[in-house]
Amino acid sequence: MENYIKGIFRQTIFRSDKGYIIGLFKIKETDIESMKSHIGKTITFTGYFHELYENDSYYFKGEEVIHPKYGFQFNVTEYDRVKPEDKDGLVAFLASDLFKGIGEKLAQNIVDYLGEQALDKILEDKECLLEVPKMTKKKADSIYNSLLKYEESHQTIVYLTELGFTLKDALLIYNRYTSNTNMILEHNIYKIIDDIDDISFPIVDQVACKRGVDSKSELRIKACILYVMRELTFKNGDTYLYKEEISEAVCSTLMQDISLKEIEELLVELNSEMQVEIQDDKYYLMDLYEAEYNIIQKISYLLHKDKRNYSNLDNKIKLLEEKYDIIYNKEQKEAIKKALTENIVIITGGPGTGKTTIIKAIVELYQMLKKCNRDQLKKLLTLLAPTGRASKRMSESTMFGASTIHRFLKWNLDTDEFSVNEYNPDFSEFIIIDEASMIDIYLMDNLLKGLTNNIQLVLVGDVNQLPSVGPGRMLKDLIDSELIETIELDLLYRQAEESYIPVLAQEIRDNNLNNFLAQKNDYLFLSCSSDSLIHNLTNICHQVLDHGYDYKRVQLMAPMYAGINGIDNLNMVLQDIFNPSSLDKKEIKYGNIIYRESDKVLQLVNRPDDNVFNGDVGIITEIREENKTSSGKKEVLINFDGNIVHYQTKDLNNIKHGFIISIHKAQGSEFEMVIIPIVHDYQRMLYRKLIYTGVTRARKKLILIGEPNAFVRSVNNNYEQKRKTDLSNNLKEKCIIN
Repeated sequence: MENYIKGIFRQTIFRSDKGYIIGLFKIKETDIESMKSHIGKTITFTGYFHELYENDSYYFKGEEVIHPKYGFQFNVTEYDRVKPEDKDGLVAFLASDLFKGIGEKLAQNIVDYLGEQALDKILEDKECLLEVPKMTKKKADSIYNSLLKYEESHQTIVYLTELGFTLKDALLIYNRYTSNTNMILEHNIYKIIDDIDDISFPIVDQVACKRGVDSKSELRIKACILYVMRELTFKNGDTYLYKEEISEAVCSTLMQDISLKEIEELLVELNSEMQVEIQDDKYYLMDLYEAEYNIIQKISYLLHKDKRNYSNLDNKIKLLEEKYDIIYNKEQKEAIKKALTENIVIITGGPGTGKTTIIKAIVELYQMLKKCNRDQLKKLLTLLAPTGRASKRMSESTMFGASTIHRFLKWNLDTDEFSVNEYNPDFSEFIIIDEASMIDIYLMDNLLKGLTNNIQLVLVGDVNQLPSVGPGRMLKDLIDSELIETIELDLLYRQAEESYIPVLAQEIRDNNLNNFLAQKNDYLFLSCSSDSLIHNLTNICHQVLDHGYDYKRVQLMAPMYAGINGIDNLNMVLQDIFNPSSLDKKEIKYGNIIYRESDKVLQLVNRPDDNVFNGDVGIITEIREENKTSSGKKEVLINFDGNIVHYQTKDLNNIKHGFIISIHKAQGSEFEMVIIPIVHDYQRMLYRKLIYTGVTRARKKLILIGEPNAFVRSVNNNYEQKRKTDLSNNLKEKCIIN
């Protein structure tokens, strides 16, 4: 075994339901040069395991990692138990926790009578144990059963990997079914998909087909139905589907003809099995239906609950106006007062309409009404946003701590579960959520589960932006229900500052462009053809640098990744402009991408333990050589707004260059200067809501570059794949019944 450590498992520190373990391990032997200094010492390890027994010996194959929070660890990718190799080892093994009620003296007797082949002899014939003095039949049976279980678990995991499952999947399967694993494989291998979230239909179906499962098996088709329903809801953002589209997707996935009648019959079966909910002609995955139901129940409760009543709110608002030398308009005052008196309220508006100003006022006024200091306020008030940048912006504008929703709910990446939930709720009483248009139905469900009924909820967002990545259109559905107090802000405050950006955003929203080619103090449209885009984009970026900006203050974004004018190619071009290679900058190659110190990068996945999330933009501050890290591996250090996160080479698939990013990834963020190329090459992605979202990311300066006709086309194109959701109607129905 290469790259291994051998030693004794000492203790479990953490174990998840899925078999992920963090524990302590004493090293006795290793072939890893950098680990030899740890021989005789106890280290921390992580990995997926079936069972580990304290004081038992194991081989761990894997690599050293440096976790930025927990320090040095050994990440186990494969493992095997070490069978006792001598009499002393056999005695220690038989006296371990694996064999209940067997002390060291009886273990010594077993080894003395049966010798070094004791384990093999016991497995071959458990009656041999009865030859050992003072051995009872009950103890002999117990020893045999424990040893058999220990042996079978290893053999089953090996068998699963031979079938085609990865070691991680094999462990997940065995940890879930243990001695019933073979029965599951024989009778309904597709049950694995229902019971283990991390293993998908294509993986199981491939193994099933190898094992000779009938291609027209009802079990197979039902599993495929659930799979395509999951795929379609995430692809299209729907919360329910029609049987025709389910049928088409199933036939395409299985590459065989199945009648609509058979699909419908199987959907009815899945309904009886509580996996699909059927409402008239609408078919829901059960978890989506339950999420919607839970949201409706909570919001209905808030709508029927007694409102708060505060006296002299107008006078208190006037105090704020005097304090900050500001005058709130009629809609802003209404928004502030409704936020403090209603149990749930929505505040919506485009850029420059004062949403941030209102959030700050609500926080100040709530503290004033509660007559508490900031430390006391932390127990009552919570500020949340879907993204790290949006939460940081809230903190800066209010001078009060804010968090991402995932971090607030204490999301565990390994288990995909929230520690703050209906059984362990947070007791905040006043919740303000910014960028609420980005929240999908699952996240809203989990958030509401993690809050008590004693809350006031303020949702702030721009309903004209792109909807959430996940299923649902939460903010729009709640507004469309017409049950929740909704204040729409329309007066442009930045207009007084001669800012054209919010004016342009409003013109895009209303499809009423007015002289968008004219240069303004904070806006420029640079016309050029698709063929000359890179040349002109290069020139404008050099000019931006000459005017004292750097790439940390400037964000480029585009609609598409592919093509010569796509994000992937432009990032390589922009790297040479913003961060050219030099002798004093170290580099690291990952695939065909070169990352170098001072590069701007984009995080692609959530890493809650490191407080970095999908869409966060950071700077590579240092690339450390192997001889300067305790892991003995090259490391890349990335600074995300003061949060330094360590990456090894294997982690670099979690980032991309961020000199130019997609408009989708930019949602929830604001940047001092934004540059957006718009050409007909992006034809498939040129539609109003996308362009509106990109334009509204600019805070002080916006440069559009490309073909004016392409821009006009995008604004005229009100294409938006309408998501199939029924939250609005069902919420109305619930409230009418009540």
